[in-house]
Amino acid sequence: MQLTGQSFIGSRRGASAGAAILALNPATGQYLEPAYFPASPGELDQAAELAAQAFPIYSALSGKQRAVFLREIAGGLDAIQQEIAERAHLETALPMPRLLGEVARTTGQLRLFAAVLEEGSWVEARLDSPLPERKPLPRPACAPCCGPSARRVFGASNFPIAFSAAGGDTASALAAGCPVIFKAHPAHPGACELAAGAIRRAIAHCGLPEGVFSLLYDEGPVIGSALVRHPLIQGVAFTGSLRVGRALMDLAAARPHRSLLH
Repeated sequence: MQLTGQSFIGSRRGASAGAAILALNPATGQYLEPAYFPASPGELDQAAELAAQAFPIYSALSGKQRAVFLREIAGGLDAIQQEIAERAHLETALPMPRLLGEVARTTGQLRLFAAVLEEGSWVEARLDSPLPERKPLPRPACAPCCGPSARRVFGASNFPIAFSAAGGDTASALAAGCPVIFKAHPAHPGACELAAGAIRRAIAHCGLPEGVFSLLYDEGPVIGSALVRHPLIQGVAFTGSLRVGRALMDLAAARPHRSLLH
């Protein structure tokens, strides 16, 4: 796949405008091509609107239909496992065996969720009783829920594949019937683009609405903060530092009925 440096706004690509983002090869100190360009506020709105439009269609699919989609993503990642691991190696200097292992972990997660969807017992209603005496914190009563119009996922710096565009947070959201808008990590934008390409091809192959998945680039917190505040985004999945996590909690707390997953 030829890297373009553009966001994925549903089925189309973003503009090549704004301050360029260049990944740095930590082993050589050299910047890597291509340049990546931040998503605009208008593109953010378009991605959120597409996700909201996709939600009633995608969430209504049967578990077996979503399982087919997840397996298609896993197969697409298998087909580019060497390519995505090599790009992640350039962007992070992590060893190739570790990165190939991340590809296998990612595809394994996708296939695990697919198997659960096919098996079907996940639809059974249950209630986890509260544990007020639990340490270090009490546990409230918990019941499964479903229905966010879109899930916003943040990538992690230290897992360029397994906690990235097609990683566990994305896989779980897609398995639950939630469209995903993924905010790519600026340290490994090329690996994100390759994984996003595999997801987009799976969407096209399965004939799903284009808003099921988008990927947005941004070097700083502008796009991420705007997504957390966006009225069409009802859930946020995040892996990262305590400082950023607290900032996201503050943003999410300002919006009622907003969930933040760690």
